[in-house]
Amino acid sequence: MGNLDDSGITSTPDCSSNFGNTAEVIEQNRYDLEQHQKKFAAPAYTEIRTRKNGLKANIMAMNSNSFKNTSKNLHVSNGITTSHEYDSPGRLSVADGKLSPAEEHFQKTSFEEVPLHTACLTYLGFYLLMILGYINQLLFVPKVAKEKYRDGYVALYDAFESFYSRYVYRRVRDCWNRPISSVPGAELTLKDRVTHDYGWSFEFTGTETRCLNLGSYNYLGFAAATGPCADAAEKNCHDMGLALCSSRTELGTTTLHKDLEELTARYLGVEDAIVFGMGFATNSLNLPSLLSPGCLVLSDEKNHASIILGLRLSGATTKVFKHNNMKDLERVLRSNIVNGNPKMGGKPWKKILIIVEGVFSMEGSIVRLPEIIALKKKYKAYLYLDEAHSIGAMGPNGRGATDYFKANAKDVDILMGTFTKSFGSAGGYIAGTKKLIDFLRTNSHAHCYAATMSPPVAQQIFTSMRIIMGLDGSDTGRRKIRQLARNTRYFRKRLAQMGVITYGHEDSPVVPMLVYLFSKIGAVVRTLTTRHIAVVGVGFPATPIMEGRIRYCLSAAHTKEQLDYALSVIDEISDNLGLKYSRKPLDPNPIEY
Repeated sequence: MGNLDDSGITSTPDCSSNFGNTAEVIEQNRYDLEQHQKKFAAPAYTEIRTRKNGLKANIMAMNSNSFKNTSKNLHVSNGITTSHEYDSPGRLSVADGKLSPAEEHFQKTSFEEVPLHTACLTYLGFYLLMILGYINQLLFVPKVAKEKYRDGYVALYDAFESFYSRYVYRRVRDCWNRPISSVPGAELTLKDRVTHDYGWSFEFTGTETRCLNLGSYNYLGFAAATGPCADAAEKNCHDMGLALCSSRTELGTTTLHKDLEELTARYLGVEDAIVFGMGFATNSLNLPSLLSPGCLVLSDEKNHASIILGLRLSGATTKVFKHNNMKDLERVLRSNIVNGNPKMGGKPWKKILIIVEGVFSMEGSIVRLPEIIALKKKYKAYLYLDEAHSIGAMGPNGRGATDYFKANAKDVDILMGTFTKSFGSAGGYIAGTKKLIDFLRTNSHAHCYAATMSPPVAQQIFTSMRIIMGLDGSDTGRRKIRQLARNTRYFRKRLAQMGVITYGHEDSPVVPMLVYLFSKIGAVVRTLTTRHIAVVGVGFPATPIMEGRIRYCLSAAHTKEQLDYALSVIDEISDNLGLKYSRKPLDPNPIEY
């Protein structure tokens, strides 16, 4: 694994930006300060307060003099920033020398609190659903819900999970698991289906609906049935077939797999890389190879299920810190280093690993990488960065969070990512030092026992990565990266102008829009479908009860006209369903694309 030293951060975020109106910015900052200083005693806010990213103390420490000083030093410009290659204006950044990484993070990340009356209604509505579900289960149990030939058997499924899926989730089941019959490009085709028994079963109608796709992770638009990637994958199918029917350590390695690993390492700026056939397994089956009982892991509370499963399988001691909260991370890190391993009488841990994601898929937030690198160097811990959603989608070169923050990729000991999003394919990778990768080639279960990556899948990745890097002789990759960044900022600013609450960082292509109430998730998804817009609804247990949301995923394949249509429909639905919960002052000026 990578070498550790005592040096601090060698580079800081270069995200400089400019203001359109100094007075509006100062007013916004004052408003944000007031909102963060409010004290909410209601239990409904307990889980919300933990999401403030450790910045509450920092913000309260910013007195009015800090705002006065900021207003004196503001540089107003109407041009496009030079430090970011995203062709869009923003606010002051670390690059200006006026903001710390924490202050910049606060300015560009939003986790607005839910209004109290909405919180009460959300809990009331959810518990009402539960009560009705129990009554339904007691009085009306359809035949489809009864298992046959199970007399004398203990229950195979957990009682609550079974109840929840049958009597709560079933009410909105038509909003999930919807089959499609096309590539998930800027548009997709939904197969229409109906239910005649209130969601217990479905049948296809034989018709299809063409929809604008705002739900797939097709960040750079490579999920297409035509073009150089599709052509290369098709040719590869004829040349090498669809599968190798073997693991990598036996007869499953081809020159294409080796070329892809070399290209991945070059793309990321590290010594070596190894690829796997499944993104989920890249975390869940490799973490047990790197960790064992006696190791300590510091894991962000919003980390993906694949990370959680991998940590459970490893047997390592896992300590969870508050989402993107650097103060809490350092507190947990320092405390466990001082106290040592309690199972071994306080002896030192075998190794300490910090695990975070580049872009958090449910929150839309971006890791505070420079601060985490500083902490990992300070306490001599290793850093594991999951770039599943950030690789290809973040940074002027599409190299993920390290590229976005202008950080040295070698400061991250283990770089992990998937090919299922920006590359329009499947599988994942781990990259780092040659010593690390050689170790995984010998000890990784995903490498030694799992089926190897399919040749046409590897070809799709190889071709799309070359395009992103510009090795195809064109600037298509760079234009896609810029288009995604432009679409992201435009879409987020327009949503904020409507008055809806969105979570996450202004540069994140994952855009969660909070609807809170369980019933509103279904209402929004169904209504948007009738208007030919396909989105993803997310609710409990994937999110806390209080935070039901619609998650939009933007793509470089989206045009301004498509986004404008979607935004106009979302605005209309938000008025009709009462989704404009935001109490922030709205920007009256037109949003430039």
